[in-house]
Amino acid sequence: MLKTQKKLITAFLTLAAAGIGIAFNWPQKGVSQESFQTQFGQLKGDRISPSLIFEEDSDVHAADSGNVALILSDHSSDFGWFVSTLGNATILAHSGNLMTVYGNLDADSIPDMATTVTQGDNLGKSGNSGWQETQSFLEFQVIDTKNKTAVNPKLLMPRTEEETALAIGDLTLDDSKNVTHHLLNERVLPAGTYRLYHTRQDNTAPYKTSVAINGATVENISYDTLQEYKGRLCVTGNAKYTVEDLYPDEKRQLLSVITLSRGHSTLSVTVFDLLGKTKSIKYNLDIN
Repeated sequence: MLKTQKKLITAFLTLAAAGIGIAFNWPQKGVSQESFQTQFGQLKGDRISPSLIFEEDSDVHAADSGNVALILSDHSSDFGWFVSTLGNATILAHSGNLMTVYGNLDADSIPDMATTVTQGDNLGKSGNSGWQETQSFLEFQVIDTKNKTAVNPKLLMPRTEEETALAIGDLTLDDSKNVTHHLLNERVLPAGTYRLYHTRQDNTAPYKTSVAINGATVENISYDTLQEYKGRLCVTGNAKYTVEDLYPDEKRQLLSVITLSRGHSTLSVTVFDLLGKTKSIKYNLDIN
């Protein structure tokens, strides 16, 4: 019980520091760890997903009370950080400079709405009008309009019973010449700067990744928000990483940009889920 309370308090303080209240509810009923096809921050097509994309079609409800800001028809032009074609979508404005976006709705199911809605009000049914055509899955986003960031919706929602277990995939290092070194069979490397990747999971994503060298943390990358930078969505670590930085191909995900100096080094990688559970791995390297 104490561990659970500590995790919930930590999550609350994180949100309070960001100026975000915990008041939202899930836009679909019966949400569990198996409810999502794509998680926030995962690679989706050629972009970093700013959405939770649900796994099954369902009725859609307002996550919180607010004002109807916009109703988009299918294949509308992009609006700033709405980086995907949302299809038929309803956008609600809430207190705290937050907006919720309900994309890929069935046009015929969207009700006539007043200018204000109450938490739980019907917004229609998921359809197949968005970029994932022929798939009737809700694409749900939370936008902080003041800071121009997409917020991980899971931070604002009631917790599901568990998170999908994380795994650390095969670790690779790309050197300055873009030569890939596989740590499963290469433990002697030249000194230099490398991009560290792991093989990503298809069905989930870490909430945070952390990399340390000889016990000292060199980089944390958190998937709590995506920032708009020069017209593109980025994840923030020691730098702002675009989709090309974060996902150089369909299999790998960036963990850190690291510098390895001559001598013996212990490389440590830890991944965190939203509830604070971790998975770690260490490699001993000889750098010459």
